[in-house]
Amino acid sequence: MSVNPMAYETQFFGFTPQTCMLRVYIAFQDYLFEMMLVVEGVMLKKLDGIPGCRISPSQIRKCTEKFLLFMKEHFDKLFAKMEEVLLQLVLHIPENVLLPEDKVQEQYPYSKQEFQALQDELQQLQQQYRAEAAAEQALRAELEEQKAVRAELEKILQCFDGLENICREHGAGNFKESFALLTQSSKKLQDVLKDVEKKSKIMRQHDQLV
Repeated sequence: MSVNPMAYETQFFGFTPQTCMLRVYIAFQDYLFEMMLVVEGVMLKKLDGIPGCRISPSQIRKCTEKFLLFMKEHFDKLFAKMEEVLLQLVLHIPENVLLPEDKVQEQYPYSKQEFQALQDELQQLQQQYRAEAAAEQALRAELEEQKAVRAELEKILQCFDGLENICREHGAGNFKESFALLTQSSKKLQDVLKDVEKKSKIMRQHDQLV
């Protein structure tokens, strides 16, 4: 069988010419085997009707197999020549023939360098698209994070508004002033606590010396 891929012929016919020839070969071979079995059966019937015939069925089978081998060898030689003729003259598309679906290549021909340049440009566009898609995804993630932060800030503002309303209801005045006063008082308490801890430490050291 031919090893030529014949890709253009495959595009036109919808099957590889080698596959077609293989199926034809198998069909002929199967028909040859069937014919030999029919001939063998006829010979057995004819010999069975001859009185005193000493030819056994096993001898008939050996003769059939030898004749089948002889026929197959000649058939293979003839089929090889037939395959060569069919692949060259029947299942072959000449090099100067262009299929209808490839007419666009004739109208807009491209050299290998131009085709490679288009491939490079396409690859660059794909890389840019991936980069833009990644940047868009990062922006969306940042927007989601900003939404979450904004929601937390709104909760804090609502909490401050609630505290300010409570302070007004209890006559505490402005919440901001109260919060500033509370911060100052807390700082003073921290200073007093540090001073107490310092004096306590000095007293413990004095007790240890005594």
